[in-house]
Amino acid sequence: MIPGELLVDPGQHALNVGRRTVSLVVQNTADRPIQVGSHYHFAETNAALGFDRDAARGMRLNIASGTAVRFEPGQQRTVELVDYAGQRQVFGFRGLVNGGLDAPLQVKKEVT
Repeated sequence: MIPGELLVDPGQHALNVGRRTVSLVVQNTADRPIQVGSHYHFAETNAALGFDRDAARGMRLNIASGTAVRFEPGQQRTVELVDYAGQRQVFGFRGLVNGGLDAPLQVKKEVT
């Protein structure tokens, strides 16, 4: 075995079974592509992505770990989000939470 190696059974594996999910329509209003990783707190993504941020609070993309979704300029697509599990705390990103996901979202003025 190689350090860090994962040995998994062949075939398909269900991810995030039993967790709450939501589908949202997202539009990139920017003039350049925006990429969002699998574990990024979706409510705190780039301000040029237009979608219901309240509905996305405490959620991340429901995709395999280590992957991402790319939004081309002007592109609109539907994504599925899944609830964070564990202690439900996030830190960093755009600094809008920096703690528990069940506390009120801090509103910050965007830097232009």
